[in-house]
Amino acid sequence: MTLGIQSSIENSVASFTPTMRRVADVIRANPSIVLDQTISELAASCGTSVASVVRFCRALGLTGYAQLRMSLATELGREAQFGPGMTLGAEIAKSDTLQEVASKVARLEIMAIEETVSSLDFAAVERIVTALDKAQRILLFGVGASHFVAQDLHHKLFRIGRNVFVMADSHEAWSAALLAPPNTVAIGFSHSGATPDTVRYLEIAGQAGALTVAITGSPNSPLADAADEILATHARESHLRAGAMVSRIAQLSIVDCLFLGVARLSYDESIEALQRTRDITHPTAIS
Repeated sequence: MTLGIQSSIENSVASFTPTMRRVADVIRANPSIVLDQTISELAASCGTSVASVVRFCRALGLTGYAQLRMSLATELGREAQFGPGMTLGAEIAKSDTLQEVASKVARLEIMAIEETVSSLDFAAVERIVTALDKAQRILLFGVGASHFVAQDLHHKLFRIGRNVFVMADSHEAWSAALLAPPNTVAIGFSHSGATPDTVRYLEIAGQAGALTVAITGSPNSPLADAADEILATHARESHLRAGAMVSRIAQLSIVDCLFLGVARLSYDESIEALQRTRDITHPTAIS
């Protein structure tokens, strides 16, 4: 599955000019408007000019409005197979039943995983996995929901004997980054790519000589600018959310790829470590 045009819009919003962001907001709220309106009508609906709509299309890597219409028509047609109101990009509605809510969330999360993995830069993944395998120290940091994703990677790498640390607050993260020994890998998690504390953490780590990695939904963000390597997630969040939901799942798919990549390089040792830690934490192991 290749990256959808709606997800491309979501990922590019942070880098748009205010004028192009108005176009993005109108399309995000109602994607079918592109199919129903001419470029002049859409420009009027967005309170902008035809030239701005063309610039918006080209910022997405499209040749123009005709290609935008074709891409959205194809994508919306594919999503319509799930039934009325149940497209992959459908927003959670007040009138939805619990079953409809669960179905929409499941489809959003499935799409986030598929689009994230299918568009991964696997050359970058390979470099990061190799660096993690050889690292003297691995530092992980994220704020809010991204902190829980960092914790998940910490838990997995720790279980196979890696020297990995996840920091609980920014001062701790900055101190760890500043004192990073040689051969350190520092990974920062932020869906927006604009979380100030996480950006500062990667900047400090980079200045200290660590290999810095950004896991973010915004490849043109301050966090990405501070990183040596970037792994991009792709997710369409629901407006009705408490913290990240779909973006968290996309980040976790990258976490699993990194963990399995590292474990694969020391396959037998990793299997043994996982078995031993599983045995010692199993309830029957406690007399």
